[in-house]
Amino acid sequence: MSDEQKKNPSGQAEEEVKTTEPTQAEPSEAAPTAPVSNGAETAIEPAPESESKAPAAESKAKAEEAAGPPDEASTASGEAKPSAAAKEPSDPPAAEKAAPSDEEKEAKAKAAAEARAARASARAKKTEDAEDAAPKQPSPLQPRLDQFVKLIKETMGEDTIVEAFINEKDAHLPTIVLKNESWLETAELLKNHSELKLDYLRNVSGVDYETYMEVVYHLLSLTTKQEYCIKVKTDREHPTVPSVTPVWPTANWNEREIYDLLGIDFPGHPDLRRIMMPDDWVGHPLRKDYEPLDPEV
Repeated sequence: MSDEQKKNPSGQAEEEVKTTEPTQAEPSEAAPTAPVSNGAETAIEPAPESESKAPAAESKAKAEEAAGPPDEASTASGEAKPSAAAKEPSDPPAAEKAAPSDEEKEAKAKAAAEARAARASARAKKTEDAEDAAPKQPSPLQPRLDQFVKLIKETMGEDTIVEAFINEKDAHLPTIVLKNESWLETAELLKNHSELKLDYLRNVSGVDYETYMEVVYHLLSLTTKQEYCIKVKTDREHPTVPSVTPVWPTANWNEREIYDLLGIDFPGHPDLRRIMMPDDWVGHPLRKDYEPLDPEV
């Protein structure tokens, strides 16, 4: 053992203690100094915390003074004072705002009618252009249609038939358009005539063409097996077509369905009432201008 180790055997321990003892922080070199009366220089102490908070407190006091005295109820409960917007009455419901006036409804109905007329005119023009595009070969059922038209005109009058044509898309079905006021009497002729004997009403349907309405009848003779289509037009605002239920009883429920869904009246029907919709239902769902009260239904 050396002499130094003998003199200070605990030197290593002292060094360890020195390394673990906290050292006093040296003043920053950038800290400013100020001269004192005894000529010594000392570091300027930082301002107290209360002094640093003084400007913020002063700004807060000015803001509260500008906002006015707080509400007593709000101060006592610690809640924020409600804004002026919250005190104002709530806006009316969106449904009340969106309710259209009578003038807006009338303008909307007028615009819809004009749009329907424009679409109908475009369809008619398209049909005429298609007919003029190429010459057509005569239908094999054209002679039957000619005889059918001749028989009706000789019995009912020349002006009874408005139009007659062959519906090529429906297996060249002979089709005629009759005057509304002549329909009931003509129906009796079609059923009872010895040459026609159209004793079976296969189907009745209604159509909304936006500018007018139409009822379509498909008639069949169980004797001759010949079939014809009869169309009767009616006004759209007050649609009405004479009932043929007394002639063909199978028209009963068909006419009720057309009345229910399209609103076409059938004078002479024995029990004309709704058949699908409830009795208190508003409007007729298959009309082109139908607007449901509840869009979700």
